[in-house]
Amino acid sequence: MTSPNLKWLKIAALFEGTSLITLVFIAVPFKYWLDMPVLVKIIGPVHGALFLAFITTLPLHYSKGRISGRLTGIGAAASLIPFGSFVYKAKLLC
Repeated sequence: MTSPNLKWLKIAALFEGTSLITLVFIAVPFKYWLDMPVLVKIIGPVHGALFLAFITTLPLHYSKGRISGRLTGIGAAASLIPFGSFVYKAKLLC
């Protein structure tokens, strides 16, 4: 059962992870292999906004005592790795 206290953190992790995967595995190959940089110009700023939302959500949940400092640091590190946010959401935010 999903804890309502972590609902927004889980949503932010899902969106941030999805945007990173889309950027790395779809937009960047289109840019370099097919010489189509338009996807990076669209998805890049979207990912940046979602990344900032996730990174902002982590300390907010920490400050309210919903997650530990360890989980905050792991979440920040996981957001830099493709599929890291998904693992963080699935394994650590049970």
